Amino acid sequence: MTPENTAAVEPAPKGMGEFSRLAGIFFEPGKTFADIAARPSFLLPLLLMIVAGLVNVTMISNKIGWDRIMRHQMETSSRMQQLDPAQREQVLAQQEKFAPIFGYAGSVVGPPLLALIEAAVFLAIVAGIMSAPVKFKQLYAVVCWAGLTYVVSAILTIAVMFLKNPDDFNPQNPLAFNPGAFMDPSTGSKFVYSLATSMDLISFWAIFLLATGLKAAAGKKLSFGGALFSVILPWALYVLCKSALAGMF
Repeated sequence: MTPENTAAVEPAPKGMGEFSRLAGIFFEPGKTFADIAARPSFLLPLLLMIVAGLVNVTMISNKIGWDRIMRHQMETSSRMQQLDPAQREQVLAQQEKFAPIFGYAGSVVGPPLLALIEAAVFLAIVAGIMSAPVKFKQLYAVVCWAGLTYVVSAILTIAVMFLKNPDDFNPQNPLAFNPGAFMDPSTGSKFVYSLATSMDLISFWAIFLLATGLKAAAGKKLSFGGALFSVILPWALYVLCKSALAGMF
């Protein structure tokens, strides 16, 4: 075979490593999600979310205490205030018994299960409604990597546990990143309070990352505006339903 007939074969461009992706999510999300869409993976972000959740629950158990957590929730619940002291103590004892179990179990099962649900919803919207050529594995990977915002939130929450007096720690809203942090949940509308806590900087950051990931997975078939709509629509429905339930119960 002569050199003229030999086609020069260029080596395929090397993709990003897992730890390069870890940094890229925060500093180069567009480039990073393009690499994730081309070579989907999700074990590292899932593992980090699980570890962050377990550490968070452990810190709550050791630093704050489940008794304090449960009593704080009772103080902000109008239904609990209607019970007599003996009934409240009985409910408190039951909650203290099962709260750590649900906390640790939720930290392990929650991240992969929630990512599964989110990816299925995005698949229905992006592929089903907008007819963009995306695969479930791509969307699952996008959701998992965008979930690293939860890891950042967990780290900041742990820092707040060390900096604040345990009696002043608000387990339902530990970070002052939303208007709800400056409202008294025991007074006023529960609907408005729940809505205010959802207007959170971490949530908005996650929405931006998810939209960036969906755009990367769909390519030219989906604009960034369409990707943003695909994320905001189910998020808005979830927030409204959650706030409505808080207002009712």
